Amino acid sequence: MDIPENLKYTKEHEWILVDGNMGTIGITEYAQSELGDIVFLDIDPDQKEIVKGETLGTIEAVKTVSDIFSPFTGTIVEINKALTDSPELINKDPFGDGWMIKAEIKNSSDLDDLLDSKAYKELIGQ
Repeated sequence: MDIPENLKYTKEHEWILVDGNMGTIGITEYAQSELGDIVFLDIDPDQKEIVKGETLGTIEAVKTVSDIFSPFTGTIVEINKALTDSPELINKDPFGDGWMIKAEIKNSSDLDDLLDSKAYKELIGQ
């Protein structure tokens, strides 16, 4: 299972690529494999802000619907519109084309309690 070392992770299985004050958010390969075939991603296109620990949207698979939690507080700058027509990109490429949102990080200390790849591997028993 792929767990890139350059990313941060949440205990709820979101990943974050931090680039300066920008964060790209998606779900991990482990999460998408647990969900199964993803058929719909619901992130309000009018949503401007995300708040650490709160739901930023939902992801629907054939068998279940799951919340996506924000790993930091920030301002959304882009939502991956490709997922509207092709949510299966999350299954095919969770760390690449399957990213969900990009947001400006308001407070870098929000990232302090995120997991590194080693801690995330331990979390999922790898």
